[in-house]
Amino acid sequence: MKGQYLSPPVDDRLIWDAWLAMHNLPAMLAADEISLFDALVDGPLPLDALAARCNVNPRALGIMNSLLCGLGFLVRREGRYGLTPTSRNYLVKSSNFYWGVLLSGFRQSAPNTELLLAALAPDAAHEGGENAKGWEAGEIPLDRAIGIAAFMHAHSCAPAIGVAQHPVFADVKRFLDVGAGSGVFTIAVAQRWKHLRGSVLDLGTMCTAAQKYIDEGEVADRVDTVALDFFRQPWPSGYDALFFSNVFHDWSDETCLDLARKAFDVLPSGGRIMLHEALINDNFDGPATPASFSVLMLYGTQGRQFTLPEFAALLGKAGFVDCEASATCGYYSLVIARKP
Repeated sequence: MKGQYLSPPVDDRLIWDAWLAMHNLPAMLAADEISLFDALVDGPLPLDALAARCNVNPRALGIMNSLLCGLGFLVRREGRYGLTPTSRNYLVKSSNFYWGVLLSGFRQSAPNTELLLAALAPDAAHEGGENAKGWEAGEIPLDRAIGIAAFMHAHSCAPAIGVAQHPVFADVKRFLDVGAGSGVFTIAVAQRWKHLRGSVLDLGTMCTAAQKYIDEGEVADRVDTVALDFFRQPWPSGYDALFFSNVFHDWSDETCLDLARKAFDVLPSGGRIMLHEALINDNFDGPATPASFSVLMLYGTQGRQFTLPEFAALLGKAGFVDCEASATCGYYSLVIARKP
């Protein structure tokens, strides 16, 4: 998109729904393979007990169960997972109405099933895909960086415009977008708030890829790039807001806490951390599309999608206070917390 970013007349939830529906059948097939629904015939179970009965990784099972809840095949009450009337009648192997034999015939046409089953294995490492490994190693080839920037720009342009409408930016003078990809959020914020100066922080090749979008967005006079490996090199100071979009969902809870602490250390008193993510319900029971996004993170990265209370707890451990969230566009929310 060249020039001024203009808000689209509708959000992009239908696109996300269609894209991430690719996990619906694989989740059902994986659940059938591990006899998940059969394990619940005698009554609801907490996650750890259910994972033990199915002999799978509890963390991976919790991620998949959020999708199954969002689809209406599981229900979660008081921390325990149970069957719904649909799953009890149609997905339990002993039922006269069992659909599994039919559904399993489509397993070859649902290759994500194997990825999900691999992630559910008790000893699964969850090391992430090639892109996550590139950031972890501190090196991404330029051709891949250009592709990553284009991919991220495509699904982030509308949400970036939504983020830029938040009134919090009226008080922000210098904005640092960490792991910024194409720089789309910095561009949108700089276009909306003319007083603000922004920086796009990422690996060198990603910054090279982002420069094209900065130039096309006509904000190069107020947006620069900072080529830096944020895992290994000291972070710059002098910014009163640090922003992360689709970053925390890539990494383990321990790594996310480390990133939050680094942000806390370089922010001034009153400075803000901002996390832009598609949130899971507080009860870990959907919505289906963000839960499916979390399944994608499960086998494509080292992370997952978070709930707001989880973010509040994580940011609280790093020293931040006053954590709150506001919807931006589609399934996304902007989570903001303050350094005292």
